[in-house]
Amino acid sequence: MFKKFTNGCVRIVNRWLPDPFLFAIILTIVVFIASMLGTGQNPIQLVNAWGNDGGLWGLLTFSMQMALVLVFGSAMASAKICKRALGAIASAAHDKKSAVLIVTFVATICCWLNWGFGLIASALLAKEVARHVKDVDYPLLIASAYSGFVIWHAGLSGSIPLLMGASGGTEILGVMYSAPTSDTIFHPANLAMCIIILVTMPLINYAMHPSKEQTILVDPASLEEESERIYKINTPAERIEHSRILWIITLVLGFAYIIYYFAVNGFSLGLNIVNMIFLFIGILLHGDLRRYVDAIGDAASGAAGILLQFPFYAGIMGLMVAKNGDGVSLAGIIADFFVGISNDVTFPVLTFLSAGIINFFVPSGGGQWAVQAPIVMPAATEMGIEYGRAAMAIAWGDQWTNMIQPFWALPALGIAGLSARNIMGYLVVITIYVGIIACLGFVAWAYFF
Repeated sequence: MFKKFTNGCVRIVNRWLPDPFLFAIILTIVVFIASMLGTGQNPIQLVNAWGNDGGLWGLLTFSMQMALVLVFGSAMASAKICKRALGAIASAAHDKKSAVLIVTFVATICCWLNWGFGLIASALLAKEVARHVKDVDYPLLIASAYSGFVIWHAGLSGSIPLLMGASGGTEILGVMYSAPTSDTIFHPANLAMCIIILVTMPLINYAMHPSKEQTILVDPASLEEESERIYKINTPAERIEHSRILWIITLVLGFAYIIYYFAVNGFSLGLNIVNMIFLFIGILLHGDLRRYVDAIGDAASGAAGILLQFPFYAGIMGLMVAKNGDGVSLAGIIADFFVGISNDVTFPVLTFLSAGIINFFVPSGGGQWAVQAPIVMPAATEMGIEYGRAAMAIAWGDQWTNMIQPFWALPALGIAGLSARNIMGYLVVITIYVGIIACLGFVAWAYFF
Protein backbone atom coordinates (compact mmCIF):
# COMPACT_ATOMS: atom_id res chain seq x y z
CA MET A 1 0.00 0.00 0.00
CA PHE A 2 2.80 2.43 0.95
CA LYS A 3 4.70 1.82 -2.30
CA LYS A 4 1.48 2.13 -4.32
CA PHE A 5 0.89 5.54 -2.75
CA THR A 6 4.49 6.56 -3.43
CA ASN A 7 4.33 5.37 -7.04
CA GLY A 8 1.09 7.30 -7.53
CA CYS A 9 2.71 10.49 -6.21
CA VAL A 10 5.67 10.00 -8.55
CA ARG A 11 3.40 9.54 -11.60
CA ILE A 12 1.29 12.62 -10.81
CA VAL A 13 4.29 14.86 -10.22
CA ASN A 14 6.07 13.67 -13.37
CA ARG A 15 2.98 14.53 -15.38
CA TRP A 16 1.94 17.86 -13.87
CA LEU A 17 4.87 19.68 -12.20
CA PRO A 18 6.21 22.53 -14.39
CA ASP A 19 9.70 24.02 -14.38
CA PRO A 20 10.40 25.93 -11.11
CA PHE A 21 10.56 29.30 -12.88
CA LEU A 22 7.20 28.67 -14.57
CA PHE A 23 5.91 27.59 -11.16
CA ALA A 24 6.88 31.04 -9.85
CA ILE A 25 5.06 32.73 -12.76
CA ILE A 26 1.92 30.65 -12.17
CA LEU A 27 2.01 31.47 -8.44
CA THR A 28 2.36 35.16 -9.31
CA ILE A 29 -0.85 35.00 -11.36
CA VAL A 30 -2.69 33.05 -8.63
CA VAL A 31 -1.65 35.47 -5.89
CA PHE A 32 -2.47 38.50 -8.06
CA ILE A 33 -6.03 37.27 -8.59
CA ALA A 34 -6.41 36.18 -4.94
CA SER A 35 -5.22 39.59 -3.73
CA MET A 36 -7.75 41.36 -5.95
CA LEU A 37 -10.58 39.16 -4.69
CA GLY A 38 -9.49 39.14 -1.05
CA THR A 39 -8.56 42.78 -0.55
CA GLY A 40 -10.59 44.55 -3.24
CA GLN A 41 -7.56 46.34 -4.69
CA ASN A 42 -7.55 47.18 -8.39
CA PRO A 43 -5.02 45.79 -10.89
CA ILE A 44 -3.01 49.04 -11.05
CA GLN A 45 -2.49 49.05 -7.29
CA LEU A 46 -1.36 45.44 -7.33
CA VAL A 47 0.94 45.91 -10.32
CA ASN A 48 2.61 48.71 -8.35
CA ALA A 49 2.89 46.52 -5.26
CA TRP A 50 4.42 43.77 -7.39
CA GLY A 51 6.99 45.83 -9.28
CA ASN A 52 8.11 48.54 -6.85
CA ASP A 53 11.10 48.55 -4.49
CA GLY A 54 9.10 46.74 -1.84
CA GLY A 55 8.01 44.07 -4.31
CA LEU A 56 10.19 42.73 -7.11
CA TRP A 57 13.29 44.39 -5.62
CA GLY A 58 12.40 44.04 -1.96
CA LEU A 59 14.73 41.15 -1.15
CA LEU A 60 17.97 42.22 -2.81
CA THR A 61 20.02 42.22 0.42
CA PHE A 62 18.58 38.93 1.57
CA SER A 63 18.95 37.46 -1.94
CA MET A 64 22.65 38.28 -1.86
CA GLN A 65 23.00 36.71 1.59
CA MET A 66 21.22 33.54 0.43
CA ALA A 67 23.25 33.37 -2.77
CA LEU A 68 26.45 33.64 -0.71
CA VAL A 69 25.27 30.91 1.66
CA LEU A 70 24.89 28.64 -1.34
CA VAL A 71 28.09 29.71 -3.11
CA PHE A 72 30.31 29.58 -0.01
CA GLY A 73 28.80 26.26 1.05
CA SER A 74 29.28 24.85 -2.45
CA ALA A 75 32.88 26.05 -2.67
CA MET A 76 33.63 24.52 0.72
CA ALA A 77 32.08 21.19 -0.30
CA SER A 78 34.22 21.11 -3.47
CA ALA A 79 37.50 21.27 -1.53
CA LYS A 80 39.66 18.19 -2.04
CA ILE A 81 39.56 17.27 1.65
CA CYS A 82 35.74 17.43 1.65
CA LYS A 83 35.54 15.30 -1.49
CA ARG A 84 37.80 12.71 0.12
CA ALA A 85 35.58 12.69 3.19
CA LEU A 86 32.50 12.19 0.99
CA GLY A 87 34.26 9.36 -0.84
CA ALA A 88 35.11 7.68 2.47
CA ILE A 89 31.49 7.96 3.61
CA ALA A 90 30.18 6.65 0.27
CA SER A 91 32.44 3.60 0.48
CA ALA A 92 30.38 2.43 3.48
CA ALA A 93 27.37 1.89 1.19
CA HIS A 94 27.30 -1.70 -0.07
CA ASP A 95 23.67 -2.15 -1.13
CA LYS A 96 20.66 -0.01 -1.98
CA LYS A 97 19.41 0.02 1.62
CA SER A 98 22.66 1.32 3.09
CA ALA A 99 22.94 3.74 0.15
CA VAL A 100 19.64 5.46 0.92
CA LEU A 101 20.16 5.36 4.70
CA ILE A 102 23.65 6.88 4.54
CA VAL A 103 22.74 9.63 2.07
CA THR A 104 19.65 10.69 4.05
CA PHE A 105 21.43 10.65 7.42
CA VAL A 106 24.47 12.61 6.24
CA ALA A 107 22.35 15.08 4.23
CA THR A 108 20.21 15.86 7.27
CA ILE A 109 23.22 16.56 9.47
CA CYS A 110 24.94 18.69 6.81
CA CYS A 111 21.82 20.78 6.12
CA TRP A 112 21.36 21.36 9.86
CA LEU A 113 24.91 22.70 10.01
CA ASN A 114 24.59 24.90 6.91
CA TRP A 115 21.90 24.64 4.26
CA GLY A 116 24.11 25.72 1.36
CA PHE A 117 26.86 23.29 2.28
CA GLY A 118 24.28 20.59 2.96
CA LEU A 119 22.50 20.96 -0.38
CA ILE A 120 25.71 20.61 -2.34
CA ALA A 121 27.55 18.10 -0.15
CA SER A 122 24.55 15.76 -0.04
CA ALA A 123 24.12 15.85 -3.84
CA LEU A 124 27.83 15.15 -4.32
CA LEU A 125 27.60 12.31 -1.79
CA ALA A 126 24.60 10.83 -3.60
CA LYS A 127 26.54 10.78 -6.90
CA GLU A 128 29.51 9.20 -5.14
CA VAL A 129 27.25 6.54 -3.58
CA ALA A 130 25.74 5.84 -7.02
CA ARG A 131 29.24 4.92 -8.21
CA HIS A 132 29.48 2.28 -5.48
CA VAL A 133 25.93 0.91 -5.58
CA LYS A 134 24.79 0.22 -9.13
CA ASP A 135 21.23 -1.04 -8.44
CA VAL A 136 19.93 1.85 -6.33
CA ASP A 137 17.12 4.01 -7.74
CA TYR A 138 18.91 7.22 -8.71
CA PRO A 139 15.95 9.66 -8.44
CA LEU A 140 15.17 8.31 -4.96
CA LEU A 141 18.82 8.68 -3.98
CA ILE A 142 18.80 12.35 -5.04
CA ALA A 143 15.43 12.86 -3.33
CA SER A 144 16.98 11.38 -0.18
CA ALA A 145 19.86 13.85 -0.48
CA TYR A 146 17.44 16.75 -0.84
CA SER A 147 15.16 15.52 1.97
CA GLY A 148 17.82 16.53 4.50
CA PHE A 149 16.94 20.13 3.60
CA VAL A 150 13.71 19.71 5.57
CA ILE A 151 15.75 20.42 8.71
CA TRP A 152 17.69 23.51 7.61
CA HIS A 153 15.59 26.23 9.24
CA ALA A 154 15.85 24.47 12.58
CA GLY A 155 19.65 24.49 12.30
CA LEU A 156 22.66 26.75 12.49
CA SER A 157 21.97 28.66 9.25
CA GLY A 158 18.23 29.18 9.83
CA SER A 159 17.51 32.80 8.89
CA ILE A 160 14.55 33.36 11.25
CA PRO A 161 16.23 32.14 14.47
CA LEU A 162 19.40 33.98 13.46
CA LEU A 163 17.43 37.20 12.95
CA MET A 164 15.78 36.73 16.35
CA GLY A 165 19.12 35.95 17.98
CA ALA A 166 21.02 38.86 16.45
CA SER A 167 22.19 41.64 18.75
CA GLY A 168 19.14 43.71 19.62
CA GLY A 169 16.76 41.30 17.91
CA THR A 170 14.65 42.34 14.93
CA GLU A 171 12.19 45.21 14.55
CA ILE A 172 8.60 44.45 13.56
CA LEU A 173 6.10 47.31 13.25
CA GLY A 174 8.22 49.50 15.50
CA VAL A 175 8.64 46.85 18.22
CA MET A 176 11.85 44.90 18.89
CA TYR A 177 11.49 41.12 19.22
CA SER A 178 14.35 38.87 20.24
CA ALA A 179 14.99 35.32 21.37
CA PRO A 180 18.41 33.76 22.05
CA THR A 181 19.36 30.66 20.12
CA SER A 182 18.86 28.69 23.35
CA ASP A 183 15.13 29.41 22.87
CA THR A 184 15.11 28.57 19.15
CA ILE A 185 17.79 26.41 17.53
CA PHE A 186 19.04 24.85 20.76
CA HIS A 187 15.70 24.59 22.55
CA PRO A 188 15.15 20.98 23.70
CA ALA A 189 11.86 20.70 21.78
CA ASN A 190 13.44 21.85 18.52
CA LEU A 191 16.39 19.50 19.01
CA ALA A 192 14.05 16.62 19.81
CA MET A 193 12.09 17.08 16.57
CA CYS A 194 15.35 17.28 14.62
CA ILE A 195 16.68 14.09 16.19
CA ILE A 196 13.45 12.20 15.51
CA ILE A 197 13.60 13.19 11.84
CA LEU A 198 17.32 12.38 11.67
CA VAL A 199 16.72 8.86 12.98
CA THR A 200 13.46 7.94 11.23
CA MET A 201 13.56 9.72 7.86
CA PRO A 202 16.26 7.42 6.41
CA LEU A 203 13.93 4.47 7.04
CA ILE A 204 11.00 6.26 5.41
CA ASN A 205 13.10 6.97 2.34
CA TYR A 206 14.27 3.39 2.00
CA ALA A 207 10.69 2.13 2.36
CA MET A 208 9.88 4.07 -0.84
CA HIS A 209 12.51 2.29 -2.96
CA PRO A 210 10.74 1.00 -6.09
CA SER A 211 10.77 -2.59 -7.26
CA LYS A 212 13.55 -3.84 -9.51
CA GLU A 213 11.33 -3.44 -12.59
CA GLN A 214 10.56 0.22 -11.78
CA THR A 215 14.04 1.20 -10.60
CA ILE A 216 15.68 3.99 -12.61
CA LEU A 217 19.44 3.52 -12.72
CA VAL A 218 21.92 6.34 -13.08
CA ASP A 219 23.38 7.15 -16.47
CA PRO A 220 27.08 6.23 -16.10
CA ALA A 221 28.06 9.23 -18.23
CA SER A 222 26.66 11.59 -15.60
CA LEU A 223 29.04 10.14 -12.99
CA GLU A 224 32.22 10.94 -14.87
CA GLU A 225 34.37 13.26 -12.78
CA GLU A 226 35.79 16.44 -14.18
CA SER A 227 39.54 16.39 -14.41
CA GLU A 228 41.28 18.31 -11.66
CA ARG A 229 42.69 21.69 -12.62
CA ILE A 230 46.43 21.80 -13.12
CA TYR A 231 48.05 25.11 -12.29
CA LYS A 232 51.26 26.33 -13.89
CA ILE A 233 53.21 28.85 -11.88
CA ASN A 234 55.59 30.55 -14.28
CA THR A 235 54.93 34.29 -14.15
CA PRO A 236 55.13 36.75 -11.22
CA ALA A 237 51.35 37.20 -11.40
CA GLU A 238 50.82 33.44 -11.06
CA ARG A 239 53.25 33.28 -8.13
CA ILE A 240 51.28 36.04 -6.39
CA GLU A 241 47.99 34.21 -7.02
CA HIS A 242 49.37 31.07 -5.34
CA SER A 243 51.26 32.90 -2.59
CA ARG A 244 51.14 31.08 0.75
CA ILE A 245 51.94 34.35 2.52
CA LEU A 246 48.86 36.09 1.12
CA TRP A 247 46.79 32.99 1.90
CA ILE A 248 47.97 33.01 5.53
CA ILE A 249 47.42 36.77 5.94
CA THR A 250 43.88 36.43 4.57
CA LEU A 251 43.10 33.58 6.98
CA VAL A 252 44.58 35.41 9.97
CA LEU A 253 42.51 38.50 9.19
CA GLY A 254 39.29 36.54 8.72
CA PHE A 255 39.58 34.25 11.74
CA ALA A 256 40.77 37.14 13.92
CA TYR A 257 37.49 38.93 13.25
CA ILE A 258 35.44 35.75 13.79
CA ILE A 259 37.09 35.21 17.19
CA TYR A 260 36.59 38.90 18.05
CA TYR A 261 32.90 38.68 17.04
CA PHE A 262 32.16 35.79 19.38
CA ALA A 263 34.23 37.35 22.17
CA VAL A 264 32.07 40.49 21.99
CA ASN A 265 28.66 39.01 21.08
CA GLY A 266 28.79 35.54 22.59
CA PHE A 267 27.22 32.70 20.59
CA SER A 268 24.92 35.05 18.68
CA LEU A 269 24.68 33.90 15.09
CA GLY A 270 23.50 35.98 12.15
CA LEU A 271 23.55 35.34 8.42
CA ASN A 272 26.57 37.56 7.87
CA ILE A 273 28.75 35.87 10.50
CA VAL A 274 27.66 32.42 9.31
CA ASN A 275 28.65 33.36 5.76
CA MET A 276 31.96 34.72 6.99
CA ILE A 277 32.74 31.49 8.85
CA PHE A 278 32.11 29.35 5.78
CA LEU A 279 33.99 31.79 3.55
CA PHE A 280 37.19 31.46 5.56
CA ILE A 281 36.80 27.75 6.27
CA GLY A 282 36.52 27.32 2.49
CA ILE A 283 39.69 29.35 1.91
CA LEU A 284 41.45 27.26 4.57
CA LEU A 285 40.38 23.91 3.11
CA HIS A 286 41.32 24.81 -0.46
CA GLY A 287 44.78 25.81 0.75
CA ASP A 288 45.32 28.30 -2.04
CA LEU A 289 43.66 31.60 -2.98
CA ARG A 290 43.65 30.87 -6.73
CA ARG A 291 42.01 27.49 -6.19
CA TYR A 292 39.37 29.12 -4.01
CA VAL A 293 38.65 31.81 -6.62
CA ASP A 294 38.05 29.07 -9.21
CA ALA A 295 35.88 27.10 -6.76
CA ILE A 296 33.72 30.20 -6.24
CA GLY A 297 33.44 30.61 -10.01
CA ASP A 298 32.24 27.02 -10.36
CA ALA A 299 29.83 27.36 -7.45
CA ALA A 300 28.31 30.63 -8.65
CA SER A 301 26.43 28.91 -11.47
CA GLY A 302 24.40 27.05 -8.84
CA ALA A 303 23.01 30.37 -7.64
CA ALA A 304 21.44 31.11 -11.04
CA GLY A 305 18.02 29.94 -9.87
CA ILE A 306 18.18 32.22 -6.84
CA LEU A 307 19.19 35.23 -8.93
CA LEU A 308 16.42 34.68 -11.47
CA GLN A 309 13.58 33.55 -9.24
CA PHE A 310 14.10 35.51 -6.03
CA PRO A 311 12.88 38.80 -7.60
CA PHE A 312 9.69 37.06 -8.70
CA TYR A 313 9.13 35.59 -5.26
CA ALA A 314 9.82 39.03 -3.80
CA GLY A 315 7.12 40.29 -6.15
CA ILE A 316 4.77 37.60 -4.86
CA MET A 317 5.62 38.73 -1.34
CA GLY A 318 4.79 42.31 -2.37
CA LEU A 319 1.38 41.11 -3.57
CA MET A 320 0.84 39.11 -0.39
CA VAL A 321 1.51 42.08 1.92
CA ALA A 322 -0.09 44.80 -0.25
CA LYS A 323 -2.77 46.49 1.88
CA ASN A 324 -6.01 48.10 0.85
CA GLY A 325 -7.40 51.31 2.36
CA ASP A 326 -8.50 49.40 5.47
CA GLY A 327 -5.03 47.90 6.00
CA VAL A 328 -6.07 44.40 4.87
CA SER A 329 -3.62 42.19 2.94
CA LEU A 330 -3.88 38.67 1.57
CA ALA A 331 -1.15 37.48 3.95
CA GLY A 332 -3.02 39.08 6.82
CA ILE A 333 -6.24 37.32 5.82
CA ILE A 334 -4.50 33.92 5.81
CA ALA A 335 -2.54 34.46 9.02
CA ASP A 336 -5.44 36.11 10.87
CA PHE A 337 -7.63 33.14 10.07
CA PHE A 338 -5.22 30.75 11.77
CA VAL A 339 -4.54 33.11 14.67
CA GLY A 340 -8.26 33.66 15.24
CA ILE A 341 -9.03 29.98 15.77
CA SER A 342 -6.06 29.15 18.01
CA ASN A 343 -5.04 29.09 21.67
CA ASP A 344 -1.74 28.71 23.52
CA VAL A 345 -1.38 25.07 22.45
CA THR A 346 -2.75 25.24 18.92
CA PHE A 347 -1.29 28.66 18.00
CA PRO A 348 2.19 27.34 17.04
CA VAL A 349 0.66 24.36 15.20
CA LEU A 350 -1.65 26.56 13.15
CA THR A 351 1.16 29.07 12.59
CA PHE A 352 3.26 26.18 11.29
CA LEU A 353 0.48 25.09 8.92
CA SER A 354 -0.16 28.62 7.66
CA ALA A 355 3.59 29.11 7.16
CA GLY A 356 3.65 25.95 5.07
CA ILE A 357 0.89 27.33 2.87
CA ILE A 358 2.48 30.77 2.51
CA ASN A 359 5.85 29.15 1.72
CA PHE A 360 4.44 27.98 -1.61
CA PHE A 361 4.16 31.64 -2.56
CA VAL A 362 7.17 33.03 -0.69
CA PRO A 363 9.84 30.25 -0.54
CA SER A 364 12.35 32.31 1.41
CA GLY A 365 13.01 32.36 5.12
CA GLY A 366 13.42 36.13 5.10
CA GLY A 367 10.37 36.61 2.90
CA GLN A 368 8.38 34.25 5.10
CA TRP A 369 9.38 36.27 8.13
CA ALA A 370 8.45 39.55 6.44
CA VAL A 371 5.00 38.20 5.58
CA GLN A 372 4.07 36.44 8.82
CA ALA A 373 6.03 38.09 11.61
CA PRO A 374 3.87 41.27 11.67
CA ILE A 375 0.84 39.08 12.43
CA VAL A 376 2.31 36.23 14.45
CA MET A 377 4.66 38.06 16.82
CA PRO A 378 2.17 40.66 18.13
CA ALA A 379 -0.36 37.84 18.53
CA ALA A 380 2.23 35.83 20.48
CA THR A 381 2.69 38.85 22.79
CA GLU A 382 -1.06 39.04 23.43
CA MET A 383 -1.33 35.30 24.09
CA GLY A 384 1.78 35.14 26.28
CA ILE A 385 3.58 32.70 23.99
CA GLU A 386 7.38 32.69 24.03
CA TYR A 387 8.87 34.48 21.04
CA GLY A 388 11.22 31.60 20.34
CA ARG A 389 8.37 29.09 20.02
CA ALA A 390 6.32 31.41 17.79
CA ALA A 391 9.31 32.19 15.56
CA MET A 392 10.25 28.51 15.20
CA ALA A 393 6.68 27.67 14.16
CA ILE A 394 7.18 29.98 11.16
CA ALA A 395 10.65 28.51 10.52
CA TRP A 396 9.39 24.93 10.57
CA GLY A 397 6.51 25.79 8.23
CA ASP A 398 8.97 27.40 5.84
CA GLN A 399 11.27 24.37 5.67
CA TRP A 400 8.40 21.88 5.65
CA THR A 401 6.84 22.63 2.26
CA ASN A 402 10.21 23.29 0.66
CA MET A 403 10.03 19.57 -0.04
CA ILE A 404 7.33 20.12 -2.67
CA GLN A 405 8.33 23.67 -3.66
CA PRO A 406 10.97 22.98 -6.36
CA PHE A 407 12.84 26.28 -5.95
CA TRP A 408 15.50 25.14 -3.48
CA ALA A 409 16.10 21.80 -5.18
CA LEU A 410 17.64 23.53 -8.21
CA PRO A 411 21.32 23.35 -7.11
CA ALA A 412 21.10 19.66 -6.18
CA LEU A 413 19.23 18.84 -9.38
CA GLY A 414 21.88 20.64 -11.41
CA ILE A 415 24.58 18.48 -9.85
CA ALA A 416 22.53 15.31 -10.29
CA GLY A 417 21.47 16.01 -13.87
CA LEU A 418 17.78 15.48 -13.06
CA SER A 419 14.64 17.62 -13.20
CA ALA A 420 12.35 18.50 -10.30
CA ARG A 421 9.63 16.15 -11.50
CA ASN A 422 12.03 13.19 -11.11
CA ILE A 423 12.20 13.54 -7.32
CA MET A 424 9.11 15.44 -6.16
CA GLY A 425 6.87 12.39 -6.02
CA TYR A 426 9.02 10.90 -3.27
CA LEU A 427 9.15 14.23 -1.48
CA VAL A 428 5.35 14.40 -1.23
CA VAL A 429 5.61 11.47 1.19
CA ILE A 430 8.36 13.22 3.17
CA THR A 431 6.18 16.34 3.39
CA ILE A 432 3.32 14.37 4.93
CA TYR A 433 5.66 12.60 7.34
CA VAL A 434 7.45 15.75 8.54
CA GLY A 435 4.12 17.58 8.87
CA ILE A 436 2.94 14.96 11.35
CA ILE A 437 6.20 15.10 13.34
CA ALA A 438 6.13 18.91 13.51
CA CYS A 439 2.47 19.16 14.57
CA LEU A 440 2.99 16.64 17.36
CA GLY A 441 6.25 18.34 18.28
CA PHE A 442 4.71 21.77 18.75
CA VAL A 443 1.92 20.31 20.86
CA ALA A 444 4.56 18.62 23.03
CA TRP A 445 6.52 21.92 23.17
CA ALA A 446 3.48 23.59 24.74
CA TYR A 447 2.86 20.85 27.31
CA PHE A 448 6.29 19.53 28.28
CA PHE A 449 8.91 22.25 27.67
